[in-house]
Amino acid sequence: MGNAADRSNGYGGRPSQLLDRLPWLVRWAVLASACLLVIAAGAYVLAQIATRLAPLSIALAATLFLAALLDPVASRLRRHRFPPALAALTAVLLLLGLLGGAVLLIWRLTADQFSDLAKQLDQGLERTRDFLIGGLPISEQQLDKWTRQAVTGIQKSAPDPVSGAATVAEAVGGLLLVLVLLFFLLKDGRPMWRWVLDRVAERSRARTAVAGRAGWHTLGAYTRGTMMIAAIDAIGIGAALVILRVPLALPLAVITFLGGFVPIIGATVAGSVAVLVALAAKGPTTALLVLAAVIAVQQTEGNLLEPLIMKRQVRLHPVVVLLVVTAGTLLGGIVGAFVAVPIAAVLYNVVNTVAADRRARTGNDDDRGEPAGEADEPGPASGDAGRNPSES
Repeated sequence: MGNAADRSNGYGGRPSQLLDRLPWLVRWAVLASACLLVIAAGAYVLAQIATRLAPLSIALAATLFLAALLDPVASRLRRHRFPPALAALTAVLLLLGLLGGAVLLIWRLTADQFSDLAKQLDQGLERTRDFLIGGLPISEQQLDKWTRQAVTGIQKSAPDPVSGAATVAEAVGGLLLVLVLLFFLLKDGRPMWRWVLDRVAERSRARTAVAGRAGWHTLGAYTRGTMMIAAIDAIGIGAALVILRVPLALPLAVITFLGGFVPIIGATVAGSVAVLVALAAKGPTTALLVLAAVIAVQQTEGNLLEPLIMKRQVRLHPVVVLLVVTAGTLLGGIVGAFVAVPIAAVLYNVVNTVAADRRARTGNDDDRGEPAGEADEPGPASGDAGRNPSES
């Protein structure tokens, strides 16, 4: 009788009955916490796998970015009756030509500056040293001690020749892997995507195709938009460095361009490098002018150009961007910072697209099959929708 009374009071029933007796807010909190823990655990496991397979992860990420960037070029070549293999090869060779030409141009324009830079840096460091001793409560002995400690730390952190050679060999191997993967993805991306769709349940095939297209469009838009914004930053800051006659203006502009691919943090670090070089080579006045130019360019880009270029398709709130970049940096270092925002943007747009598609299908009571031609349109190359598979 006592056990029956306990069960009647809700203490001995099944777990589902006990859960039903909880307030709705507690049930919602329990469910949300469980889902969050599962998602966090899955993300952590994926991050650990990607970290342990770092060379392969970096190669795959670089391949996807470059494929999203070059896919419009390959698609246009295919529309001009280029065979898929020739279109992919032409796009890859075009990329290599642009990169090689840029490196050669930078070297030819800045090679003669390296000899003068050492003298300018010595003079700039001496001026900076006098400025710090005269303007701050720092003695000459303290500054020399800190300088020796910094030099010792840099020497200890420098890699030995054997590990340096291994790193170079690994980088060359990764570059070759990226080029090979890029060629095959541009050539066979559509058949690969159709193969994936054929193995999805027919009921979910159309929705998977929609999600794939949304993710690929987002990645392409993010890559092209980020490249345009980074180029604008590099041109603006590089022009200021040239006007102020700061040494190595072109390499600093390239560093600014690369830093633009890491939102918020990358532009700040690149601008700091430019300011430090100006301080060491030209003194505090030029460094302050460079700092003002960096702030002006970045504010113009962030408040005016980025909303126009990125539009609402890939825009995330700055708080979300900062949190995502921080999490990516903690999990994957510099590479994690590079890929964190595009991954978040792709997932956000995929979820939104799937939710909108589900609402549309529910509203039209038409969730019994797929629209004609939807499932055959590959997500990672949607520029040639409806084309003959032999032209893919």
